[in-house]
Amino acid sequence: MSGVELEKSTTIDLRKKHIGPSCKIFFSHEPIKIVQAKGQYMYDENRQRYLDCINNVAHVGHCHPEVVNAGASQMALLNTNSRFLHDNIVLFAQKLQSTLPEKLSVCYFVNSGSEANDLALRMAWQYTGHKDVITLQNAYHGHVSSLIDISPYKFHQMSSYEMNPRVHVAPSPDVYRGKYRRDHPDPATAYADEVKDIIHKAEEKGGKIAAFIAESLQSCGGQVIPPWATSKKHVRKAGGIFIADEVQVGFGRVGTHFWAFQLQGEDFVPDIVTMGKPIGNGHPLSCVVTTREVAEAFMSSGMEYFNTFGGNPVSCAIGLAVLEVIEKEDLQGNALRVGGYLCSLLEKHKEKHPLIGDIRGRGLFVGLELVRDKHKLTPATAEAQEVIYRLKEQHILLSADGPHRNVLKFKPPMCFTKEDVDLVVEKIDNILTGIYPMHYHLFLGSTDLFLEIYSNGGMKEEVLQSKRIKT
Repeated sequence: MSGVELEKSTTIDLRKKHIGPSCKIFFSHEPIKIVQAKGQYMYDENRQRYLDCINNVAHVGHCHPEVVNAGASQMALLNTNSRFLHDNIVLFAQKLQSTLPEKLSVCYFVNSGSEANDLALRMAWQYTGHKDVITLQNAYHGHVSSLIDISPYKFHQMSSYEMNPRVHVAPSPDVYRGKYRRDHPDPATAYADEVKDIIHKAEEKGGKIAAFIAESLQSCGGQVIPPWATSKKHVRKAGGIFIADEVQVGFGRVGTHFWAFQLQGEDFVPDIVTMGKPIGNGHPLSCVVTTREVAEAFMSSGMEYFNTFGGNPVSCAIGLAVLEVIEKEDLQGNALRVGGYLCSLLEKHKEKHPLIGDIRGRGLFVGLELVRDKHKLTPATAEAQEVIYRLKEQHILLSADGPHRNVLKFKPPMCFTKEDVDLVVEKIDNILTGIYPMHYHLFLGSTDLFLEIYSNGGMKEEVLQSKRIKT
């Protein structure tokens, strides 16, 4: 079958037959079949080009020639079990460590963000001798069982789920719609006090905190920019450690820094950092980086840590190439410039469009939250889905996330340009103008219709017209 391209309908039928039904795809009612990609663009089976605004996996651009060549050259030479001594793993570890604070010096290479976060938990349990974990409301850390336990974004969707009594959920530090907002005199301290209170209550019941794990910037939670410094102090005082999940936001995406946790200040150094997605530009590669103290405690358990493929020569060659491209092409600087330009353009449209409630982000990690009422912050979920589907019809790929699925999220390949920003913002402007006021009474007037639009993932203009008549 190699080299044979199936008809789209055949691909859909085979997927329904052989792929698990819980494995969802984008635009499931009208899926796009992607067969090729380059830079910030993806192409369907008809070679129609789509602008990719969401693929943080293809960090330095889809199919970057230097990354492709690095992997292919090493694959033609050697790929093997990672127990064999090889230069690539140590060279990659050395290069990766040079981007981090000196204290974070020991690497464990694995194959996915989920595997990295699971390993980080094991390290925390072993190092501290404690079992309790603090996570955040709306957090997502991976799909394995240990991580579903600390991912409210997932377990809140499961009606029969029984929460692990060792897991404690702190409020998401969302200053737009969270418990403490921008009008609070000190929201950072208020959210840290919530963590302190959780620690106290856990200790009253005989628990001891092993770790506080948090995405350096919450992605699935709605592109939230959190404050962590004081929370870390409370966790450390309780004998726990701080795990920074950089799986979605690391490697220069925030623009001003290489790692998003560095937004907390020079003195803020996590005990463990987990990485994934962008580290291999689409290749299955991830890493846990920690301190010498944590690494030695993990070794003292007496159980050897072994990963057949983690750190194999091909993966490490690819990882090295990604780091070199980021540096050579100044992609961190590009994220700062283009991301700033994106936010400034979106801000100009905020007053024009009643649906735009908030714009937040750093670098090329930006969220545009849509609301029906700027005072009540009523989530504009259906409208967000409508924007996404109309953008898709105009060959632009965007998605929505957050607890209400009303935050349009931008996390494109780092080669994204100002011209790309101009295009997507112009299209969003036009779509929002069409939704409001022409269709706005429609969304406000019918809860049933709202749910129908949301569940069907958007509706075409002629369907909207017919629904409006019925309404």
